[in-house]
Amino acid sequence: MTSREFLIAIALGLMVRVATLPLQGHDDVAAWKIWSYAAAGDVTAVYGVGGTPPTRGIVTWRDQSTTVNYPPLFLYEYAAIGRLYGALFPGFPDTPALLIALKLPILFAGLGLTTLLFVVVRRVSGRDEPAQWAALAYWLNPATIVGGEMLGYVDALCFLPAIAGLALAYFNRPVWGGVLVALAVATKPQGLLIGPAFAVAVWQAGRLPALARAGAAFAATLALVTLPFFLRGALPNMWLAFASFDSRRDTLSAYAANIGWIVNWALRGWFGVAESGLKAFLQPVPRPLSVSRVVELGFPNPKPIGRAAVIAATAWAMWRVARKRDLAATAALGAFTTHAFFVMATGVHEHLQLLEVPLLVLAAALCPALRPLLFVVSAIVTLNIGYVNVHWGSIFRPGLTGIDFCVLLAFVNVGTFVWFGRRLFSGVTSERDIQQWPPA
Repeated sequence: MTSREFLIAIALGLMVRVATLPLQGHDDVAAWKIWSYAAAGDVTAVYGVGGTPPTRGIVTWRDQSTTVNYPPLFLYEYAAIGRLYGALFPGFPDTPALLIALKLPILFAGLGLTTLLFVVVRRVSGRDEPAQWAALAYWLNPATIVGGEMLGYVDALCFLPAIAGLALAYFNRPVWGGVLVALAVATKPQGLLIGPAFAVAVWQAGRLPALARAGAAFAATLALVTLPFFLRGALPNMWLAFASFDSRRDTLSAYAANIGWIVNWALRGWFGVAESGLKAFLQPVPRPLSVSRVVELGFPNPKPIGRAAVIAATAWAMWRVARKRDLAATAALGAFTTHAFFVMATGVHEHLQLLEVPLLVLAAALCPALRPLLFVVSAIVTLNIGYVNVHWGSIFRPGLTGIDFCVLLAFVNVGTFVWFGRRLFSGVTSERDIQQWPPA
């Protein structure tokens, strides 16, 4: 691909993404409006301040109220957006301009991540072709468009520092890598999923001294980010807000195409057999089944089981990858960790597999044998997010597909996870050694 063709493709992707900015987005966009307004006024008060025991803060905009449970860096970013919008539009009216303002950081983060993938792959491979492929595989990917500007998911704000930190760890810059991973975690807790791959990359580059420097930088950065809340006396309130993540996720699956959704479907079908026969398994799955209800029915608590499975799968993948210092393998480890969390943890939302996409782009750009896996994962993520938000599921009613479409997608996703594991077992190699794929 010539440079001109590459730039035309980037421009076309930009046009598509900009065109989606005025779209309404998913339900949480309403929360971003309230949070940005409240944070613009007093960002350190949004979690609440003080109380014995600490109390949750309630933030209000117009006639809407909610609580806040995202980390501080995200709030700093959206406080800046809120202040700028409030200065341009006194009274903070609910206009299309507000919706676009809330989505612009997603667009800029996507541009930054596209550039990062190009630069990193270009440096590792020494070639333009895989670097261009990586940039376009992310920028034109329907999963990152639907799960980005189109619906207003803010995950890209976390992905950019997370993947930059991983790359810096590979290039033996553990301190700056630790800083960036901390910024990712301070944007969204999902940034923790990069942790195993980051630790392996730091260990491979500099062993224990590098791990110590990266850990110190990580801790110091988080301390600086949370310092204003500590000085305000709002740190206990912030911890209380974070604790709500676990209590809110009293579901097997929050519309994620994973094992929890399969169990959700199977239990509802099983208990419906007495009334409807086997047709009970062909009914649409109406809503997530709560973990507490599963326990009430006499089954083991799936939360600790899911966590143990994720930890075991991640530990195995780290052991497989740690023996060879290779960015493709390290990025694949990050993608596998994300996939393991998505398919085996409870309470997972439909968009949390998005992190796997840019990590697989990075791995597949350097190891073309992983590209089919990237294409399949991208399709799964696009369909899962679209099924929940764009009602594409109406096209795939049980009468057409046999059973609920998202259940079928969950089976495919679990099978893809097994396929991914087999790839890691066989070994991941960089483009320098691709002629040796698959390993003997």
